[in-house]
Amino acid sequence: MQYLVNIGLETHVQLKTRTKMFCGCPVDPDAEPNRNVCPVCLGLPGALPRMNREAIRLTVVSGLMLGCSISRRSAFDRKNYFYPDMSKNYQISQDAFPLCIGGGVDLAGTPGRRIRINHIHLEEDAAKINHYARHSGVDYNRCGTPLMEIVSEPDMASADEAMGYLQGLRRILVYAGVSDCNLEDGNMRADVNVSVRPVGCETLGTKVEIKNMNTFKGIHAAIESEIARQTAVLESGGRVIQETRRWDGEAGETLSMRTKENAHDYRYFPEPDLLPVELTDAEIEAWRAALPELPEAKKARFRDAFGLPEYDAGVLSSERALADFFDATVSAGADPKLAANWIMGDVLRLMGAAGRDASQIGALATLTPASLAALLKLVANRTVNGPTAKALLEELFEKGGDPEAIVRERGLGQVSDAGAVEALVRQAIEANPKPVAELKAGKKASLQFLVGQVMKLSRGKADPRLAAQTISKLVSET
Repeated sequence: MQYLVNIGLETHVQLKTRTKMFCGCPVDPDAEPNRNVCPVCLGLPGALPRMNREAIRLTVVSGLMLGCSISRRSAFDRKNYFYPDMSKNYQISQDAFPLCIGGGVDLAGTPGRRIRINHIHLEEDAAKINHYARHSGVDYNRCGTPLMEIVSEPDMASADEAMGYLQGLRRILVYAGVSDCNLEDGNMRADVNVSVRPVGCETLGTKVEIKNMNTFKGIHAAIESEIARQTAVLESGGRVIQETRRWDGEAGETLSMRTKENAHDYRYFPEPDLLPVELTDAEIEAWRAALPELPEAKKARFRDAFGLPEYDAGVLSSERALADFFDATVSAGADPKLAANWIMGDVLRLMGAAGRDASQIGALATLTPASLAALLKLVANRTVNGPTAKALLEELFEKGGDPEAIVRERGLGQVSDAGAVEALVRQAIEANPKPVAELKAGKKASLQFLVGQVMKLSRGKADPRLAAQTISKLVSET
């Protein structure tokens, strides 16, 4: 029998705010355990919550970036449950009236394939439970951190589509500046809902939830494992039960945790200590006007306006910091294609060697878009040759500086005078009769050897293209 798969994701994203959702405690993941807590986030009697306006703005910005409708009026509720990670035994969340409705994420590389979003709501995060050999400890520093939950429709049909959705969602949220979306740091994680049904069955299969996944690799593996498990259950004539499971990466399988709760189990009721959130059209339109360009729109602009290949445009638009650096370099006067080649090649190579990734390129205090553009102008004008330019780039990356001033002060300008280059070529030819003979016999590698000798004689200043042309000309004449 053939089966259809439906996958939905509930993605939790910690927002980039300085303070927690309902109190003034700082958000600091590196603080000592239980250092950043107060009566409000601990839920002590008489402590009243106060709403974080920036968290509201960032959630609305996320919704606008994802094409959601923004609720002019939303409200908070109490989600009641008993567990050590929420000391007041309820979580302030949104149930009936979320901030954002609808929207979706287009799957890259699959035109017309869009994963719909049901809604986005805002809530406070729970504490972190640390398990040790003989006991467990609760760190309430994270408790109360603004947490945005993005609930998709069950539109994904495979683990690959789930990855495409998550990666596209992450890219948009990072572009919007609402979160770092770093899975390793726990500020983006997902609950995965998987169901399997026979082809021809109109109703969705029984949903099984896999909790708290925080790596792309783990999510992909867990989905494939769960699809295989449910399929095997149905093939054997069994019945899939609604439950919550966890992923065991070492065993390579999902394991049962508990029977799945339903919404009524949480006994939602309106939060009595918070007024509803009321937004004006003017506020929403002001936030909309400040939105950055979407990643796919930026990719299309790089391709169409700058003539970059599809691959190059995709790489440069993959991280907002990288895209902004490229844009600023071109705005400073660099040729777009030359800038793309150097940024994707030598600049990212230097970043990697320094232990930094592309998202950190904007934080460089040494190599700036302006200095890179100035260096690339020297390359385009043939003021300096390739080897000299690469050496200059490394110096700019380490120390900063003005490439034009460095070239001028050190006399690093490329030797492009035909007579001067010819004199160097003649010296190289006279000193290397064997490679000259090999070049005459058709050995092309000898040409590069002789060019290298010219570069050595000129201390790296000769124009290598002019040197190659001059060598070929003089050798053919002898």
